[in-house]
Amino acid sequence: MFENKGRTELGELGEFGLIDHLAKSVKTHNQSTVKGIGDDAAVIENGDNYTLLSTDMLVEGVHFDLAYTPLKHLGYKAVVANISDITAMNGTATHIVMSMALSNRFSIEAIEDLYFGINAACAQYNVDLVGGDSTSSPKGLILNIAVYGHVAKDKIAYRSGVNEGDLLVVSGDLGGAFLGLNILEREKRIFLEKPDFQPDLEGNDYLIQRQLRPEARVDIIKLLADLGIQPTAMIDVSDGLASEIHHLAKQSDVGFTVYEDKLPIDPLTYQRGIDLGIDPTVAALNGGEDYELLFTIATSDFEKIKNQMDFTIIGHAVKSTEGLHLISKGNNQHKLTAQGWKGF
Repeated sequence: MFENKGRTELGELGEFGLIDHLAKSVKTHNQSTVKGIGDDAAVIENGDNYTLLSTDMLVEGVHFDLAYTPLKHLGYKAVVANISDITAMNGTATHIVMSMALSNRFSIEAIEDLYFGINAACAQYNVDLVGGDSTSSPKGLILNIAVYGHVAKDKIAYRSGVNEGDLLVVSGDLGGAFLGLNILEREKRIFLEKPDFQPDLEGNDYLIQRQLRPEARVDIIKLLADLGIQPTAMIDVSDGLASEIHHLAKQSDVGFTVYEDKLPIDPLTYQRGIDLGIDPTVAALNGGEDYELLFTIATSDFEKIKNQMDFTIIGHAVKSTEGLHLISKGNNQHKLTAQGWKGF
C-alpha cells in the first residue's frame, strides 16, 4: 500500500500533504459514495438530495486555550466550525454527533457549561445533537464533532468547479478572529507575569467575539438562492484566505489574481493590527477562523451581486499556468503564498 523507506517527519508533509498522501491509498466500495476525501464534506447519494458528512477535531493546547476560552464559547464554536463545512457545500446542516476525551480535572459543572454552548449552537442553527461518545484523557480536553446535512443535487458547490474568468467573492470581513486571538494572547502573557492583573479588553468586543464565538454564514446560502446565484465553487475560510484560495486553485486546476485593495477588512481590525504591529493584509490573508464563505461565480452574475453589502469581489480566476498572485495597493505583483494554520 505504502512504499516509504526510512522515516518521514509529519512536518515535512504538513496537514494537507498528509491528507493527500493517505488519500492515495483509500478506495471507495459503495456506489452511493459520490465524493470522498478532498472537499469540505463527503457527498453521499440519497434520492433527490445528497447527504453531506464532515467532521472536525479540537484539541486543548493546539486549537484552544482554556486560559481565556470559556467552555460555553468552546462548545458553541465547535458546533459552528462543523456547520460551516456543510454550509461551504451550499448545504444545510441537520444533525451532529459529538465525542470527547477529558481528564479528571474537569468537573460535572464544567462539562455542563460546555454542553450549554453546544446546545445553544444547535438551537441557533436548528441542528439536532443525536449521539456521541466519551472517554478519559490523560491530559486536557479533546472534542470531535461529526456533522450531517443535505443539499439539492443541482445546488451543491464543490471546490473543483471554478472556471477561468470566474469572479472570486468572499462574504463578510477578514482578519478579525486573528486579531482577537492576538489580543487574548497578549492579555494572557501579561496575566502570567502579573497574576493580579485585570484583562483590558475594552473596545475589542467585535474582535474577541470573532475569535471566541464565531457564526457560520448560513445566511449567505439563503441570500445566494434569493439572488438566483449558483456558486461555481465554494469553501469556508477556516485556515486562512490564502490557504483556501490555494485549495480552490488546486482542486479546479486554475490560477487566481487577487487584489489587496479589495480585501474586506473591518476598520477595528485594521486599527488593532496597526496597534499590535500586525499587517492587516497579512491578518486577512493568513489569520483564519473567520468562517466566512469564499466562492466563485460566473461573470454573468456580476449584476446580481455588485450592490450586495455582504459580498466583496476580491479577484478572478486565470489559467493555471499563470499561478496565484496578489496585486498590491502599489500595483506590484506578488506570489500568493499560504501561511495560515498548519496542523503539524
